[in-house]
Amino acid sequence: MIVYLETAEKFCSDVNDNCIEERIHDAFRKRLGRSVGDSEKRSWRNSMQYMRGVLSDSSIPSDLGVAIEFSIPQTSKRIDFILTGHNTEEHRSAVIVELKQWDDVDATEKDGIVSTFINGGKRETPHPSYQAWSYAAMLQDFNEAVRETPIYLKPCAYLHNCPDHSEIKSDFYKDHLNLAPSFTKGETQALRDFISKHLQKGDKGEAMFVIEKGRICPSKNLADSLVGLLKGNQEFILVDDQKLVYETALALADRSRHGKKNVLIVRGGPGTGKSVVAINLLVELTKRKHFAQYISKNSAPREVYKAKLTGTLSKSRFDKLFTGSGGYHEVPHNTFDTLIVDEAHRLNEKSGLYANLGENQIKEITEAAKCTIFFIDEDQRIHFKDIGRVDAIQEWASAAGAKVHELELASQFRCNGSDGYLAWLDNTLGVRLTANPTLEGIDYEFRVCDSPQELREEIVSRNAERNRARMVAGYCWKWVSKSKKNLWDFDFPDSNFQAKWNLSTDGMLWILKPESVSEIGCIHTCQGLEVDYVGVILGPDFLIRDDEIVTDAAKRASSDKSVSGYKKLLKSNSAEAKKRGDEIIKNTYRTLMTRGQRGCFIWSPDPETREYFKTAIGREQSPARADVVKVIKPKPLPFDPLPEHEREFFVNCIPVFPELRIAAGSWGEECTGFSQSLEAADLWIPLPKRVRSGQRAFVARVNGHSMEPLVPDGSWCVFGPPPEGSRQGKNLIVWHASIKDPEGLGQYTLKRWRSNKHVPSDESHETWEHTEILLEPLNPAYNEIRISPDEADSVKVVAELMRFF
Repeated sequence: MIVYLETAEKFCSDVNDNCIEERIHDAFRKRLGRSVGDSEKRSWRNSMQYMRGVLSDSSIPSDLGVAIEFSIPQTSKRIDFILTGHNTEEHRSAVIVELKQWDDVDATEKDGIVSTFINGGKRETPHPSYQAWSYAAMLQDFNEAVRETPIYLKPCAYLHNCPDHSEIKSDFYKDHLNLAPSFTKGETQALRDFISKHLQKGDKGEAMFVIEKGRICPSKNLADSLVGLLKGNQEFILVDDQKLVYETALALADRSRHGKKNVLIVRGGPGTGKSVVAINLLVELTKRKHFAQYISKNSAPREVYKAKLTGTLSKSRFDKLFTGSGGYHEVPHNTFDTLIVDEAHRLNEKSGLYANLGENQIKEITEAAKCTIFFIDEDQRIHFKDIGRVDAIQEWASAAGAKVHELELASQFRCNGSDGYLAWLDNTLGVRLTANPTLEGIDYEFRVCDSPQELREEIVSRNAERNRARMVAGYCWKWVSKSKKNLWDFDFPDSNFQAKWNLSTDGMLWILKPESVSEIGCIHTCQGLEVDYVGVILGPDFLIRDDEIVTDAAKRASSDKSVSGYKKLLKSNSAEAKKRGDEIIKNTYRTLMTRGQRGCFIWSPDPETREYFKTAIGREQSPARADVVKVIKPKPLPFDPLPEHEREFFVNCIPVFPELRIAAGSWGEECTGFSQSLEAADLWIPLPKRVRSGQRAFVARVNGHSMEPLVPDGSWCVFGPPPEGSRQGKNLIVWHASIKDPEGLGQYTLKRWRSNKHVPSDESHETWEHTEILLEPLNPAYNEIRISPDEADSVKVVAELMRFF
């Protein structure tokens, strides 16, 4: 929807007359039927002053169209600033400008994500270049007029208050910057040149009317790409009753486009394939040109399934198909053809950062689509704010005039397909009484460990098979490492066990990262996901006393928002507070202990609780695997050497060194480049995956345990050039004269890089400097190597770990 549309000349006049924010606000109220706060009006006033400065130049046609706060048709997304006209080939063209008033930006280790000061605190948010490009991609993929006219879209970002572009333009974000450049304070002329390059003549805003009237449907290219990603992917094959639900949902979705509104409720316990069906529906409906989205309140399922579907952890054009549940309170009725809601039990009443937006997410999602499909397991509600219940969905569906249909996914594909294990678990956790008081006759590996170290050894050992084993825990330990990286969140001195929560670097994708096996996930990063083996640490919120289950929500960590409001409710209605807290705690451990397809290992710091579970097993406990603490033998080199007459150094092959020390030494002679000794290697192999032709990489064998479980002792690894941008969190070979690596590498070491730096104010004219460099092992049995500030300038980063075999 067009809010403000004028020529560049009239826009500059409105800004000069100090009326631009009122003109935008008046149009906003008229077209969208609501007002905005003073802060947003101030942001319009400030940003438009800068855009007037950009456009007030003879190189910019005065009759360019200027659209402000353009609402993408049939969505709640708004684009800050669009300029329209014609390019040098006389084609219609539009420049999309994402405006930011940020003064300071920090790079992160997450693809397309930066950190800046928002809403009173430092928060992570999409990179402006990614944001601008995603709007262009959304118009390209879903607006038929943009594709068929065509209208050429050129996105960019303008951070007019940000003086330092080193972080926003870090090499880490180069893929996003190539798609949509970011311009910062002092780069007015560069932005002006970008606009004049793509807009040679004005059109008085005609392209905006074409875009607004464009039919919303996914492009064939987008649909074909999705289908290609799904094809042959074994994780998404439908079986048994999954196929029935899939076909029923498709029939209802097709029927709803031309008839009565429909809602399908699909019940299913852990491991019944709810998410598999949901992803298949998203792909097929997009292929059928339905305007469809996959929704989950928790970001972990959508991030992980998107990564599994696309095969990459990077942000892509498919991101807009995967969304959270809180963005539908402003969406007009029946905007979408179909909405697919996974983990519907996690829906909340209110939306927004402060839970102050909208009325009810079930209501808003149901009203926003002609057909809505809810996948739900009421026994996985693990938060005080979770409102996802079947009866609530039925109620809101009826109120919206929808016909309600219900199906169930009964076949169990997790926990070795054992419904008996789930029944035993419900009985043992006190969720409900069942006919399975023991695990006798049930084919599922379950064991109570006597120490957290034993549990970790089990998980690390099982993870070596397929990178599908992880540790999780009840959220009863504070996240102290978030602000103090040198502290441990879990510290059990008597068991020689230390570990950290996973949230700091991997975020919701931790379950896919090989190195995260040494970290511990929580309910918020694993719900809706699965592994082969799960190791669960029970907290003091679940204890056994005299054979009775005792739950206490007050024992949860203060950083866990799942029981936010418990203490307040305890004062006003003690019985209700304890009832709800008891349900959340039991559902949480039920969810954690059903993540493993093949097995579950648990440990509790409380001896009586451990004994309770051992007794409940009711059969001889499976012994620890003999190879749990066994050193994994070095693998043979997985490539045959390339004959000498076929070698083109670093074009079709890279060198191999039997020992990392030799490789590091030969490369380290220059440290910032490559010495000729690399070419002198005797053994060369064909380019492995992820190594580009011309990239000077090498293969070496890593001997030692400090980087386990990521790099097992004896692994063959590929190392590439040192990173040009941020080194934070990367696994690097580092040289320094003071290093004495305990694994025999001398002054070289392979470790994860962590550093803190001091950035002086602009007025000081000083340069930034490191205040501390930490070279961290992944194995907690090894100590980190600290480099003092005085020695920091002498540190040489030799190589970066790319992959291992």
